[in-house]
Amino acid sequence: MDWKKELFVNDEHYTYFDLPSIVNTYQKKIAEYPYSIRVLLESLARHQEITDLENLIAFDAKQPSGVVPFRPSRVVLQDFTGVPAVVDLAAMRDAVVNLGGDPRVINPEIPVTLVVDHSVQVDCAGTEESLAYNTEKEFERNHERYQFLKWAQQAFDNFEVVPPETGIIHQVNLEYLSDVILKNDDNLLFPDSLEGTDSHTTMINGLGVLGWGVGGIEAEAAILGEASYFPTPEVIGVELTGTLSLGATATDLALYLTELLRNEKVVGKFVEYFGAGYKSLSLSDRATIANMAPEYGATCGFCPIDEETLSYLRLTGRSEKQVKLVEVYAKQNNLFYDGLETPAYTRVIKLDLSTVHSSVAGPKRPQDRILLADVSENFQTSLTNPSGPKGFGLSADEIDRIETISGTDNSIETGDLALAAITSCTNTSNPSVMVAAGLLAKKAVNLGLKVPSTIKTSLAPGSKIVTQYLEKGNLLEPLAALGFDIVGYGCTTCIGNSGPLAAEIETTLKESELVVSAVLSGNRNFEGRIHPLIKANYLASPPLVIAYALAGSIKKDLTKEALATIDGKEIYLQDLWPSQEEVNAYINDFLNPEDFREAYSNVYQSNERWNKIETSEGDCYDWDDASTYIANPPFFKDLGKTANDSNGLTNLQVLAKFGDSVTTDHISPAGNIGLQSPAGKYLKDHGLTYKDFNSFGSRRGNHEVMMRGTFGNIRIQNQLTPEITGGYTKLSTTGEELPIYDAAMYYQKEQIGTVILAGKDYGMGSSRDWAAKGTNLLGVKAVLAESYERIHRSNLVMMGVIPFEYLPGETAQSLGLTGKESYSFDFPTEPSINQIIDVTAIGEDELHFKVKLRFDSEADIAYWKNQGILPLVINKKMQKEQA
Repeated sequence: MDWKKELFVNDEHYTYFDLPSIVNTYQKKIAEYPYSIRVLLESLARHQEITDLENLIAFDAKQPSGVVPFRPSRVVLQDFTGVPAVVDLAAMRDAVVNLGGDPRVINPEIPVTLVVDHSVQVDCAGTEESLAYNTEKEFERNHERYQFLKWAQQAFDNFEVVPPETGIIHQVNLEYLSDVILKNDDNLLFPDSLEGTDSHTTMINGLGVLGWGVGGIEAEAAILGEASYFPTPEVIGVELTGTLSLGATATDLALYLTELLRNEKVVGKFVEYFGAGYKSLSLSDRATIANMAPEYGATCGFCPIDEETLSYLRLTGRSEKQVKLVEVYAKQNNLFYDGLETPAYTRVIKLDLSTVHSSVAGPKRPQDRILLADVSENFQTSLTNPSGPKGFGLSADEIDRIETISGTDNSIETGDLALAAITSCTNTSNPSVMVAAGLLAKKAVNLGLKVPSTIKTSLAPGSKIVTQYLEKGNLLEPLAALGFDIVGYGCTTCIGNSGPLAAEIETTLKESELVVSAVLSGNRNFEGRIHPLIKANYLASPPLVIAYALAGSIKKDLTKEALATIDGKEIYLQDLWPSQEEVNAYINDFLNPEDFREAYSNVYQSNERWNKIETSEGDCYDWDDASTYIANPPFFKDLGKTANDSNGLTNLQVLAKFGDSVTTDHISPAGNIGLQSPAGKYLKDHGLTYKDFNSFGSRRGNHEVMMRGTFGNIRIQNQLTPEITGGYTKLSTTGEELPIYDAAMYYQKEQIGTVILAGKDYGMGSSRDWAAKGTNLLGVKAVLAESYERIHRSNLVMMGVIPFEYLPGETAQSLGLTGKESYSFDFPTEPSINQIIDVTAIGEDELHFKVKLRFDSEADIAYWKNQGILPLVINKKMQKEQA
């Protein structure tokens, strides 16, 4: 088939797979296909996966069918999820050696970049010394992890590490790593595409690059040459019209879309933006809304390449040669959006951008958007709403509670801010909202406004470029004057690395359980994520973060009430809010390509502290048995044994029963390790003091810590122990209440299998492979839920845990399931895709019902038969080597 064509760009000869020729072979027109599907078609043709290509060419937007293998061009890792992924690769090398093979068969087959951005914590804030102090603590705490990564740099080919103090993975990817159009050694051109071990990998779709987050397990498989399989997606077109209203920001648009698309049930679907309003958005605005795809539930929010894409590539310092290559290839191969034709979408959702207004989201979920004018009333309502995603279950007089701050004469009230953070690549990558925050701060300082000293404030730029343009325009100084000093170049508060509050504040909140608030420019605000003592957390644009910090309380209506009174004059939000003209003028004056080139020059070797770290060498890692950070995991100890034992799913006891919206943060927390928790006791037994515990996220390279933290979030609610919040359960045999980890160890010792029962959207949130790994190590055989978030379902399958789903219209409640029953699944030795399975639940009565097996592809079945995807990869590598 003559699909390969020639192209001359910049006087250089290239070849490429021509999309019109590919689909014309099957009497189709390329204009009918969504742009995201076109990227997949090109990949299948290039990899000569003809059967799968023909299936996708038959794409029916209204009723897509079949499965698509995805082979990304590269993989990006952040260090919280990247370290355990590399630990697995090192363990796989040991497993290959134990089987008599060459360890080097385990090596990345596509480029892999790990960005160290998740480790820095906000130990120090509000001073000019914050950055230096936090960086020093980061290197001190994470020396073992960084040594391990330095070993991996020399041990693996195709593996690079962007060191600490550079920026956030997705912002670095957007501003520097992606070339949009790639070429191989033979000058074959093809679109950049990627998977990343962070759910917000979707941000790169703003650049016209198809990519999404996967668990570390799936990423490891992609790194080693395995395709990722997913059902052919519905593609939801989102037609944007009009322009954003005055005062509305990209953050407001992202929160609006998160609410809208969650309600439109786009979970597991592709979203693709188009329309006149799309053309009006800056690329930074597009990246913001693409970043939030996990929050609205989509696999990706794709933004096709157009003139704005090219302008952004020029702004960010890409070479003119590369920009020309992108332009010519994209136009020649029908990947360039000109707005003249609309592809065939599964359905189209329309949004007039002029209807978007200033908003925040909270107090517990990013999809719960609140108009700025309604925030105060909404918070008061949430206090008395039933305990759950939108409420705290408290009495009406809670709104008026005032507590004296421990050891002082000062007080703190319900709704007062305890934390305000400009954080997260969702917003720090967008000069418009960052400049708006700086200009608002400048006006506030000039008018004499101050932030209350009880609020912990921080600024974490997503890359060095942010510091450069804020500094050049003299905006860093007023930000610092309000306490928003730079605290580090990483995710910080957005992922729960907010660090401690002032000791007297923490003592007061622990003793009183007062509902105080945090406002952050992040993308997630799940319970227990931002800070364990702050219960009401709101997502907002960077300028609104500062405005709320000045106001001091979430109870204040910023649209009507004065932020402060200075010399008898009331200062309102509109007095401080910069116009879009002011923001645009600043960006034009202080942001240029040379700044980007300077910020990313010598990026891999620019950190001297990183360069000085010494480590071991060799193909296999020299494990230190005393390490509490890095340990050889037990995932390959039974390598070679088959796992398709249908008898393993009989008489299962319920380890935990959960309601709706249980997140991966609930299942495997990333933040604080409690002193009296199973993980805390383990670390204490190994000689560590509490101050050296670090976070769960930083210890994901050690399975002993992580399995003890599974289902250990302090806000998780097990319905088997309704009177206890946190990681507790009740033994079915004795009725004893104890930590879930201890119960799991008891069941394993007694050789009793376990199951998890859950409601809707089980596993929503971060692409956290330890939420599946920990479930596996606790001995859980299966999960039965009403629905799953895409990544977590995949992760469970890849770890050998079987996901079942209630049939439509049925729930634990409708079936009368209490979690006190024993469960037997009539599981076949040769399961099929989405097979209907009979279940018997024996409690006070014997109940019979049916569930759907959530094996969504033949690949899922193969993973199960091999105990998971990683043993499958090892088996394939060994067979190939022995052949």
